Amino acid sequence: MAEENIHKKNSESSVEENIAQDYIPKAKLGDMAIPPEVKKEMDKAKEEIEQFKKTLLKDFKYIEAIGILPAQANAKIEEEYEVPEEEAKKKLMHILVLIPEDNFKEIGKVRLKAIDLAKNLQSKTWVHVMTPVDLWNLCLDSKFEIAEAIAMSYPIMDKGILGAMRVAEIHKTLVLKKFEKYVTSYVIAGSMIRGTTKPTSDIDVFVIIDDTDVKRMPRLELKEKLRSIIFSYINEAIAIAGVKNSLHVQTYLLTEFWESVKDANPVIFTFVRDGVPMYDRFVFLPWKSLLRMGKIKPSPESIDMFMSAGDKLEENIDRRLLDVVVYDLFWGISTPSQALLMLYGLPPPDVYGTVKQIREVFVEKEKILEKRYADILEEISIKYFKGWEHGKIKKISGSEVERLTKDALDYMKRLKELRSQIEKRVQEKSIEQVYGDVFSMLEAMLKKKSEKAIIDSFEEEFVKSGRFPKRFVEGLKFIAKVKTELAKDKKKGKKDKTTNNETRDVEDARKISFEIVNALMEYNQRCDMASMEKSRFVAKTKDKKFEVFFLKDVFVVDGSKIQKLKDAKLVASDTEELRRELAEQQKKEVVINEKALASLKNILGDFELVC
Repeated sequence: MAEENIHKKNSESSVEENIAQDYIPKAKLGDMAIPPEVKKEMDKAKEEIEQFKKTLLKDFKYIEAIGILPAQANAKIEEEYEVPEEEAKKKLMHILVLIPEDNFKEIGKVRLKAIDLAKNLQSKTWVHVMTPVDLWNLCLDSKFEIAEAIAMSYPIMDKGILGAMRVAEIHKTLVLKKFEKYVTSYVIAGSMIRGTTKPTSDIDVFVIIDDTDVKRMPRLELKEKLRSIIFSYINEAIAIAGVKNSLHVQTYLLTEFWESVKDANPVIFTFVRDGVPMYDRFVFLPWKSLLRMGKIKPSPESIDMFMSAGDKLEENIDRRLLDVVVYDLFWGISTPSQALLMLYGLPPPDVYGTVKQIREVFVEKEKILEKRYADILEEISIKYFKGWEHGKIKKISGSEVERLTKDALDYMKRLKELRSQIEKRVQEKSIEQVYGDVFSMLEAMLKKKSEKAIIDSFEEEFVKSGRFPKRFVEGLKFIAKVKTELAKDKKKGKKDKTTNNETRDVEDARKISFEIVNALMEYNQRCDMASMEKSRFVAKTKDKKFEVFFLKDVFVVDGSKIQKLKDAKLVASDTEELRRELAEQQKKEVVINEKALASLKNILGDFELVC
C-alpha cells in the first residue's frame, strides 16, 4: 500500500510541478505578487540559511550535503523520526545534514552544532544528521517515501549525492508514471552505493521488467519497447534535476533476472549484493535477503559454464595479438601505400602489386624511399597478412607485435614525408607537360628552337599584329619561370614538401597553358580552313560534282575517296597527304596548271570549274 500511495500522489501532480512549488524560492516565482514585507522576511531567511551552512562547514569540512526536505513530506518524516506532536504542530522546516560513513562517530557533534545554529533561524527547524548508509537502509526497509523526500530535498550544499539521487528519483517517477504495472524493481548501484560520488559521477540504475504475464507480444519485443521508452526519459530527468551527471540504465526481464540469480551470474550476483532499490514489488529485496543468508549458491553447471570462459584464454590472446597485425597494422599501412601510388598516377593494385610497385617506383626508379621501408611493408603484407590468409601464420608473440607496431608507425611517419616528395615530383612532371604542350606547338608554328626565340617571335608576329592578346606573352614567360624554378629545386636535390605557393604556381601555369593552347588550335584551324578554301574548287560534270585542290599536287575528292593526279592519271591518296600539302600551301599563291586541267578533262570528261 505504501508504494501504491506514493505513486498515486505522483500521478496527480508532475515532478516538474512539485519542484517548482516546493524548492524554488518564492521570490523567483514573481516578485510583483509578493508583498514587500513578506519578501523582506524571505530574503532574511535565505541569509540565515546561508550563514547556517557556512558556519557548519567551517567546523565540519567533510559534510557531503545539506538540504531542506520538502514540506509536503513533513508528516511522513515526523512519523518516521518520532518528532513530538507538540513540535510537529509548529510546521517545522526539516534540514538534512549528510556526512560520510567514515565520520559516523561524529554524528553527535555535528547534530549538536547544527541544532545550536538552527536556533538562530527564523523558521522552526528540526535537524536530521545521517550517513549514506542510513539513506540506503531506508530503501532496504522499503521506506521509499522517506528516501524520495530526501532525494527531492532542496540542496543548500551538495558534493554530488543529492543531485545523483534526484536524477534517479525523477527518472524512476517518470518511468513508473508511464507503465508502473510492468516494473517490479528500480535499483540504484555503482559509486553512489560505494560512497565515492562526485558532482560529475555517472549514475548506474537497473530496471527489472515483469514479463511473466505477457500474452500479446514476445518477451524480447516487450523488453526492447519498454527499454526504448525508459531510455527516452533519461535526458528529461537530467534536465529537470539540473545536474550534469550521466544516467546509465540497464533493463532486465524478470525471467532472465531469475535465471541469472539462480545460476549466480557474476554480474547479477554483484548487482544483487551491492544494489539498493528505490522501488521494489517484493522481487529484488527477497533475493538480496537470500544472498545475505547464503541461500543463493551457483549450480555445478553454472560453475562449469563460467570456468569455461578461461579454457580458451590462450587461444583468444593469440587470436587478438594476430588480429592487431593482420587487421590494424596491415590495413593501417597498406591503404595509405595504395593512396600514394594513386597520387603518383598509378591505379590502386592488390596486396602483392602494392608491395612490388612501392619498391620498384619509389625505391628503385625515383630513389626517394629507403629500402628498409619497402621491407617493412613486405613483411607485414606478405609474410603476416598473406601468411595468415593462407593458414601459414596462426600465432604471434607479444614481443613480435610490439616490434611490428613500432615498424608500422615508423613506416607511416616516413610515408607522410614521402607524400610531399611525390607531390613535388608530380608537380615537376605536370609543369614539364604544360611547358611541352604550349612550347612544342609554338615551335612548330614559328620554326624557332630556343625558349627566348619562341617568345620573342610570338610577340612580334602574333601579339603586335593583334592576333593574340599581350597577356599571352606574360603567360608564356610565367610558365617558363615556374618550370625553371622547379628544375632548380630538383637539381639541388631538395626534399622539402611542396609549398602552397609552388602548388598555386603550377596550377596557374596549367590554366594559362590550357588557354593559350586552345587559342593556338583555333588559330591553326582557321588558317587550315582559309588555306583549304583558297585552294579548293568544284568541278561540275554532267552527272556529278568533284572537289579539286590545286596544291603542289592536284587532288580530286569524290566523297570519301581521295585521289591525286600523277602522270596524267588519278592514283590513290589519303587524308594525311592532303592535309600536309594544305599546310605547306598556307602562305603560297594558288596556281592552276593548264596541263593538269587538260589531264582532268580527259579523265573526267567535260566539266565546269567553280570557286
